[in-house]
Amino acid sequence: MKCKKSVLQFAVALSLLGANTAFAEVDKGRPPQSMAEMWKVIQAQQAQINHLTQQLEEKKASVKTVAVSDLDRKTNVLAKEVEKIRTQLFIPDEVEYKSQYGLGPAASKVYQVGKGLSIGGYGEANYQNIVDDKTQNSNDNADFERLVLYVGYKFTDNILFNSEIEFEHASTGGGKKGEVSVEFASLDFFINPLANIRAGMVLVPMGFINRIHEPPFYFGNNRPEVERRIIPTTWRENGVGLFGELAPGLTYTAYVVNGLNAKNFTSSGIRSGRQGGSKAKAEDLAFVGRVDYAPTQLPGLTFGGSAYLGNSGQNQVFAGKKVDAFTQLYEGHVQVKYRGLEFRALGSWGHIDDAAVLSVANNQTVGKENYGWYAEVGYDVMPHLFADSTQYLAPFFRYERLDTVASAPTGFADDLSKDREIFQVGANYKPIPNVVIKADYRNWDSKGGSLPDDFNLGIGFIF
Repeated sequence: MKCKKSVLQFAVALSLLGANTAFAEVDKGRPPQSMAEMWKVIQAQQAQINHLTQQLEEKKASVKTVAVSDLDRKTNVLAKEVEKIRTQLFIPDEVEYKSQYGLGPAASKVYQVGKGLSIGGYGEANYQNIVDDKTQNSNDNADFERLVLYVGYKFTDNILFNSEIEFEHASTGGGKKGEVSVEFASLDFFINPLANIRAGMVLVPMGFINRIHEPPFYFGNNRPEVERRIIPTTWRENGVGLFGELAPGLTYTAYVVNGLNAKNFTSSGIRSGRQGGSKAKAEDLAFVGRVDYAPTQLPGLTFGGSAYLGNSGQNQVFAGKKVDAFTQLYEGHVQVKYRGLEFRALGSWGHIDDAAVLSVANNQTVGKENYGWYAEVGYDVMPHLFADSTQYLAPFFRYERLDTVASAPTGFADDLSKDREIFQVGANYKPIPNVVIKADYRNWDSKGGSLPDDFNLGIGFIF
């Protein structure tokens, strides 16, 4: 019996040595570098489980209960480790929220999975108090503005799908003004760091907010008016194009997309001309390109610009004429993040050909030129209040100036109410990086008459 026990102990020792060898790749602290390497580790571990199970069955009749129990325990531990690794192939233990390939941090989760499904999202709700509405048809309001789901799927290391589905204003039924929209849905084909392909419904890569519009990553409850009315956030169209990194810190995006629809241009700008990928007219196509540079020598600094060029007539008749309505929009931007300091500045200018014909056809003055710019600064004061705190509290200030009818076509009166400036102060508080509480006050001014100020309070989150 003593001899049998010694033989069994030697066999168990050899088995555990083999199991430890199978785990060596994991225990070293270096994760498998590819899917093939990961599956190789799993297969080796599965073989050890089968071997230990076979030994367990063979020795149960001749070995003391203690030895069998110990072997059984080791087998279960190994099986659990294999299952854990299988799970990690599809669901990472931790997600690092960072922007990738021009998308918001929550929208970038799919790029971090090894393979399979990725789900993320964000939401925001706010209360708005109209401070002086004596001459305005405006009321205080509360709105669950949007709930967004990001759904992605990584088919292989080189092909993935990503999408954003947005539920606006809480409900679409009972006469409510809410809607459900696909904000983007595209396939990425990774070919080379210099040039990769994206196709589907894409976000037009202009400005800060159009691509990264998750609430923890901009100041205030409302997106900047310049990035709503001059650059019409959220702007998405059907298209195809390239993106990549030309040099360290130098990235680009370039798409061909369906053009705008000039039938819907107004004195408030080109915003209503967006087609949103919904049975979009594509008689006229447009080009949009963007370049950003984040020099490695100056961490926290990013600057760049973008341009949109394309006809918007879409082979339609305007006041008895067919016109191209060639539309141009340009913008430049700079961002600085240094310790607790955050600074942004953006300027944009646009031009619309055939604005006089469009003004007659659309029964309002369509500006042949428009412009807008803003600058904002915020500073995280929490480290100065509580040195060891991981929370975030940043008071901020933003100034905006915009005019959607900066130049009226000949024979049409300027709409001075569209020439506006906005002074805004507020604060963003983040108890954790994924959740933000916001408060801000906006002072409006217009050359065409007084506009009411507003106070806004809201919450936002990502996951």
